[in-house]
Amino acid sequence: MNFNTDRSFAVAMDEVDPLKGMRERFIIPKHNGHEQTYLLGNSLGLQPVTSREHIEKVLQQWASYGVEGFFSGKDPWMNYHDQLLSPLSRIVGAKTHEISVMNQLTVNLHLMLVSFYRPDGVRKKILCEQKAFPSDQYVLETYIRHLGMDPEEVIMEIGPRTGEDTIRLEDICAAIDQYHNEIALVFWGGINYYTGQLFDMQAITATAHQYGIRVGFDLAHAAGNVDLQLHDWDIDFACWCSYKYLNSGPGAVGGVFIHERYHADTTLPRLAGWWGYHKPTRFLMEKGFKAIESAEGWQLSTPSMLLYACHMAALEIVERAGWENILAKQEKLTAYLWFLLDELNRAQPEQVIQVLTPRQERGCQVSLFMLKNGRKIFDGLMGQGIIVDWREPNVIRLAPVPLYNTFADIHRFYEAIKNML
Repeated sequence: MNFNTDRSFAVAMDEVDPLKGMRERFIIPKHNGHEQTYLLGNSLGLQPVTSREHIEKVLQQWASYGVEGFFSGKDPWMNYHDQLLSPLSRIVGAKTHEISVMNQLTVNLHLMLVSFYRPDGVRKKILCEQKAFPSDQYVLETYIRHLGMDPEEVIMEIGPRTGEDTIRLEDICAAIDQYHNEIALVFWGGINYYTGQLFDMQAITATAHQYGIRVGFDLAHAAGNVDLQLHDWDIDFACWCSYKYLNSGPGAVGGVFIHERYHADTTLPRLAGWWGYHKPTRFLMEKGFKAIESAEGWQLSTPSMLLYACHMAALEIVERAGWENILAKQEKLTAYLWFLLDELNRAQPEQVIQVLTPRQERGCQVSLFMLKNGRKIFDGLMGQGIIVDWREPNVIRLAPVPLYNTFADIHRFYEAIKNML
């Protein structure tokens, strides 16, 4: 598109935005009585207006039926999980029986390691990205120690080349080619939390599968953000949280994808619980675990219906907006942000912003390495009610989210930095 820096352009784009009514379905935090410019959906998405209503339905079901709420009333809780699967299947590109909505992200990652990390002789290494989100690092470190192994001997990290900020796909694939006899699992983030780099998950998976290596992804910053085709890409497993781009609340219930080829594999080890037991005979309370032959077979405990309610409120908005429409607006919003960032640099005697995020391999998030007065600019933005975040050293992260952010939001961010510079 032919963008320009006039505010009138942003206003005009918002007027013809097919999703402009979606913003009204969220509660926008206020600053000095005015709506904030909230650009931090990559950290915590905003609250849907209907979240309270959905929670109250669960509370009323509990009040009216007690434990029989699982089986009685208009929306029995036993059916709640199934209602979440159809919208999620479109968002992550999976068959509904390949998804389980359960626990939180880090818990699910531990559960997946039980099943999919199977060290065998010299084939014991886990290939992962350098400077992954700390929780992922701690998962790998502590799980490997739990097995009585040394993380220094097991974890193999791939990072950027000297002088570069992002990791090249060719370097990831080259490491798999070179060390395939030693690698038991490739575990990677779909999008790097710090740089916002989107990785080619299909290519990484295909390279690893040539050698019989299993592949799993942490999709915390990818689910609800970018186009995913987990089933078609032949990924073995993936886990995500629902509180960022999926707007399901702080500490929201997480999600898991497990490819259908593993559902009936009784040789695959797992940690089990009653909620993952074969549904038709679950209430016979018999000894000996028999898994549901779907991703639900990895569930452990009775889920929180209150968390399901928050998740449902958010997914209903995605369904109303249309996932393809969300992706289309995401591309326009972020391209507009890139245009304005280029204009900021062009207007200065020297470059003041280095964009860490690749121009093509990215989702909503853009990470800015501030070459001058970074902390001062961040504080100035926050003081004006423009909500972004700060990462050492000198990085401002922001993410225009298509469901509730506007072109005018992006323009306000641009004007604020321009004035401070």
